[in-house]
Amino acid sequence: MTVTYVIDGSEVTGLERFWDVIGEAVNGPGGYFGRGLDSFADCLRGGMGTPDDGDFVIEWRDHALSARALAHDETARFLRGLSGRAHPGNLPRLRQELARAEAGLGPTLFDRLLEIIRDETAPGTLRLL
Repeated sequence: MTVTYVIDGSEVTGLERFWDVIGEAVNGPGGYFGRGLDSFADCLRGGMGTPDDGDFVIEWRDHALSARALAHDETARFLRGLSGRAHPGNLPRLRQELARAEAGLGPTLFDRLLEIIRDETAPGTLRLL
């Protein structure tokens, strides 16, 4: 039986709130489902609340509201936070991504989250409503 996890996009006001919303959607109140892009990808592979057989759907309601909350401003804020702990070899690329985000260009956090979901789950797992 396919399990459906509902993300209420109107509740997503930034990346930190997204982690709370997805955690609660999958694992109930106070639930954890990653708090970073890499751990989110790991959680999607199963064993952290999702069925190991991958038979689930993520239904992202009001996704346009989330897209606005996770747009270039939030992406730039996220990248600024990474710069303090990034490996020196990654700083040039990180600075370039930050400059693009500050200019309103390039992929947003919303885009990255969608890409992770699509890369780590079966086709048809994501429904944007």
